[in-house]
Amino acid sequence: MGKFFVTGIGTDVGKTIVSAILVETLQADYWKPIQAGDLENSDTLKVKNLITNTRSKFHQNSYALQTPMSPHAAAAIDDIHIDVEKIIAPKTNNHLVIEGAGGLLVPLNDKNTIADIIQKEYKIILVSRHYLGSINHTLLSAFYLKQQGFEVAGIVFSGNENKSTEEIIAKQTKLKTLGRIEEEQYFDQQTITKYANLWRSTFENLK
Repeated sequence: MGKFFVTGIGTDVGKTIVSAILVETLQADYWKPIQAGDLENSDTLKVKNLITNTRSKFHQNSYALQTPMSPHAAAAIDDIHIDVEKIIAPKTNNHLVIEGAGGLLVPLNDKNTIADIIQKEYKIILVSRHYLGSINHTLLSAFYLKQQGFEVAGIVFSGNENKSTEEIIAKQTKLKTLGRIEEEQYFDQQTITKYANLWRSTFENLK
């Protein structure tokens, strides 16, 4: 069974939507190791409400922090220390989709970042969204992952197509484009199911 780590080039680029599509497509389990803020409407709850299959299980956060800010700062407010040794993937006989927090180098404490909880066996899906500076952020993220020896399955673009941007990213990173999330009016179970059906063959080939 595969373990997929969904990361992004920054915050609010579409990681949770991509995670929901992947969970629905593979009927996979879902795990968000670190949730910072919005606990009453957490990413786990969002994904749970967006899927329709009954096989997926949703695993408890390793850390659920009260404040919507960088995990290291949110943890300090809660007077706790994030210990990466205690962030252990749940045991499951199913595929597991793991969603990161923010980008790769978001700090967890004075020493560690999100990248330090990614294991070598994880297949990484990088989510990119077009904005001024996003090429730089995407290339930096992709190059860092490759430098660290991680397996990057490919990139998902979020938002309307920007052909020139996507072409230069593909050329420089040599990463496969797995799909695109269009500027939907809203995301609900029907929308997620639509993308799951559209991307099924692509995601199943990643297993």
